[in-house]
Amino acid sequence: MNSNLAHDTGADLSGTAPARLDARPIPRITIQAFCDSPEVALTIETAAADRRMARAHVKVHTGGIGAAAEFYRSAPTPNLILVESRLGVDDLIDALGSLAEVCDAGTKVMVIGHSNDVRLYRELLKRGVSEYLVAPADVMTIISVISSIYREAGTDKLGQSYAFIGAKGGVGSSTVAHNVAWTIARMFGADVILADLDLPFGTAGLDFNLDPPQGIADAVFGADRLDEVLLDRLLAKCEDHLSLLAAPAALDKSYDFGEAAFDQVFEIVQANVPTVVLDVPHLWTAWARKTLVAADEVIITAAPDLANLRNAKSLVDLLRGARPNDAPPKLILNQAGMPKRPEIKPDDFAAALQLTPIAVIPFDPLVFGTAANNGQMIAEASAKTGLADVFTDIAQVVTGRKELRRKARRGLDLGPLMQRLSGKSKAKPKKAS
Repeated sequence: MNSNLAHDTGADLSGTAPARLDARPIPRITIQAFCDSPEVALTIETAAADRRMARAHVKVHTGGIGAAAEFYRSAPTPNLILVESRLGVDDLIDALGSLAEVCDAGTKVMVIGHSNDVRLYRELLKRGVSEYLVAPADVMTIISVISSIYREAGTDKLGQSYAFIGAKGGVGSSTVAHNVAWTIARMFGADVILADLDLPFGTAGLDFNLDPPQGIADAVFGADRLDEVLLDRLLAKCEDHLSLLAAPAALDKSYDFGEAAFDQVFEIVQANVPTVVLDVPHLWTAWARKTLVAADEVIITAAPDLANLRNAKSLVDLLRGARPNDAPPKLILNQAGMPKRPEIKPDDFAAALQLTPIAVIPFDPLVFGTAANNGQMIAEASAKTGLADVFTDIAQVVTGRKELRRKARRGLDLGPLMQRLSGKSKAKPKKAS
């Protein structure tokens, strides 16, 4: 067993402590678990289905340490062995000694036990066990511990990814994404890469007044040879801390990508900067779905009308189901207060989605149009309007540097609205003649 040890987390070893939601994605490793109880086996299988474990290959076996030692007498050991045991201190240490005899160099071992004993914990660490948890351990605790093991080993340095998508075309999701990326880079002084994933019609180059000859298309089509050196050549510099992977915005070829087309690109990009902003176009393909499900945060921009509400609800419901261990997506209402347009009130919109908008951006075609035509961000084009402060707030909430203030709401009668969304509205009866 590898002697690279986790740090002492203190006396309370219980796996039932609040889940640590800062777990980073697990690298491409093989994990095999040997479980004594169906409850722990189910928890590990559930953890394996989480987005953070997408790159890891996980297999769950029945049986504890003895079964693991017997199994590896005739099979190579994986990167990480996770064993559950109900043995006492001395028997557990002896059993781990037998397992160590058949472990290949570099294999790490993580133990889930049923004894909340600090002495046992420290004895196991002395013998090279990477971590010890007390059952029952929840899904996020297991993922977080595995993540910390490999982060400490220097194999996990992925930056945070923020995926922006519009509930409907033309609602300004790209404008929001570009301004938030610019704000993060300016305000926090952290390196940011903005990736424009709308290859045929992307506007990031226009918004930053750039026309780079290379960008995201070259990265995707050349993913097999993409590395840090090539990535650096493909990036266009927008600011001191902001770089752009621009879309070609050309129709000379079709962009029919498979589900995994962007995987290599995202992995290399995230390994090089702490923040990646993904401008996801309003379409529904296998790669777009995977991009949203795999992102650390998803931000949905919507206009306050019925079609946007329906589409936003579909996105929120899907993401809640596909990302059960993550916070729900964040909602931005844009183009609010457009003259002569009937609108759904922000409170009604929020209640239907069970989400509090992190921002409600007013309709201001002069400011936004001027910025777009000049290739500027809102703070550059019109710093005195107060709209720049809106993007500052969005950047702080999205990156977790500021909490969203939730307002208490009165009860809302959303019955007729939700009937329309579900297609169950009934025709009004005709008046008797």
